Amino acid sequence: MKLLVIGGGWAGLAAAVRAVQHGAEVTLWEMAAQAGGRARSWQADGLWLDSGQHILIGAYRDTLELMREVGADPEALLQRLPLTLVDAQGQGLRWGRGGPLRAALGAVQGHTGWGWHERLGLAAWGAKLALRGLRCPEDWSVARLCQGLPASVREELVEPLCVAALNTRMVEASAQVFLRVLRDALFGGSGGSDLLLPRAPLQALLPDPALDWLRARDVNVELGRRAQQLRAMEPGWACDDWQGDAIVLATSAQEAQRLAAHAAPDWARWPLRHEAIATVELLLPGGPRLPAPMVALRGAPAQFVFDIHGDGRYVAVASAVATELGDGLQRLAERMEGQVKTQLPSLHEARRVNQHADRRATFACVAGLARPPQALRPGLAAAGDYVHGPYPATLEGAIRSGLAAVAHLLGTIGPT
Repeated sequence: MKLLVIGGGWAGLAAAVRAVQHGAEVTLWEMAAQAGGRARSWQADGLWLDSGQHILIGAYRDTLELMREVGADPEALLQRLPLTLVDAQGQGLRWGRGGPLRAALGAVQGHTGWGWHERLGLAAWGAKLALRGLRCPEDWSVARLCQGLPASVREELVEPLCVAALNTRMVEASAQVFLRVLRDALFGGSGGSDLLLPRAPLQALLPDPALDWLRARDVNVELGRRAQQLRAMEPGWACDDWQGDAIVLATSAQEAQRLAAHAAPDWARWPLRHEAIATVELLLPGGPRLPAPMVALRGAPAQFVFDIHGDGRYVAVASAVATELGDGLQRLAERMEGQVKTQLPSLHEARRVNQHADRRATFACVAGLARPPQALRPGLAAAGDYVHGPYPATLEGAIRSGLAAVAHLLGTIGPT
């Protein structure tokens, strides 16, 4: 099969690697000057900066396996820690080692701020979910799923997990997708709920190793090239000066819809609401270590502040802030900085050195959402965390979609 992959983000890289492994002749185009899509890095003033604070969990097995396949060692590049959801004072939930369910029960028992009301309420809720097989109707929101839970459990456990996993607030987030992530984390084997935090820039986790792997296998990689027009052939497909058997659209949703406007007009008009994520980086040389690498913040707009490297850099993250960005990034960054310094007075002297917002960072993973299908037409498939699939807009969702796109094309065309 002669295949063109348009887009060098994590979905496109996964598709290209898997296609090469199946003997395809692959060409990869990426419109930016570097690969990685929305999860990449760049240097500024001698510092590596990431496009947002991306986290993984141990259940992201396809991502971890792909890293290994292209020569990136997850054990060296990712810091593996038991899941921890604590506030600025260090109070909250700390998972232990052992089986995922046992670790979760230990975290609940060890929460010094919860009494029997919270623990029994959570136990009863968990028992109901277990009886349903951690499944619920498609149109349920996470808020509906949590009816009857004590308020402190919703605020300290469910809301942070929901925003971290789905980048959507629980009042409208899909309970079905949320439960799928929980099912993989809690019952997907030992270490599934572990938090995996990058020790290195995002570029080193997959984009650069994957490009090296592809180039070593004579894949034609063109960075800084934007695809202009698709054309159906008899047989196969063409895009600009390329002709072959199949194409994977592994771009952003809006770019894929632009390219598919004539080839698959119904797919190109698929409605998809996006959500924004903002990050603010604070610097305090010699600053203190926080109670955990990921600390939950109370209130809004930010949900977490990260202290991963222990070098005086602290990154605050605010998800689902499309509305707040209406007042401008500067105003939002000021609010995030103030929120961090109010709850962590030890960072009062920290200096804001970077602020970034991606207004289309993720799709809004709302209850009842119908996502675009992977197959557009024979020989034409889409890959991205927004296409139909079980996972939300995560690195794992992107990787899985890239692998699935190639599996679909091989099943319909075969290794010609």
